[in-house]
Formats: sequence, C-alpha cells, structure tokens
Amino acid sequence: MTTALPAQRTVLERFPAGHPRGSWPADEYAAAQRAQGTDARVVMDLTSDQFLVVTDTTAH
Repeated sequence: MTTALPAQRTVLERFPAGHPRGSWPADEYAAAQRAQGTDARVVMDLTSDQFLVVTDTTAH
C-alpha cells in the first residue's frame, strides 16, 4: 500500500481583509503569480482576518 505525502502550503503574500477593495488585491496578485507559472490561489485566514495567496508544495 502506498500513501501520498501530505501537501504543504506556502504563503506567498498576505492582504488585510479590511481593504476597501476586499479580496481584489489578493486575487490580482494570485493571477500575476499564475501568469508566471506558479499555481497560486487565494484563501481566507479567519484567525488573522487576512486573505492569503498560497501555493501547494509537496513535502519531500
């Protein structure tokens, strides 16, 4: 039986959730990262009240 290695998230950038434009700055940053070949996405961290731009990396 084989088991998959757990994925680890790397936070590329943080944006305050209280920004007047909401998640737009985080979405724009993630889109720019994707255009450069990094599989980036935006998630909400409720504990810190921030939008995080993250990428999944596999643990080795």
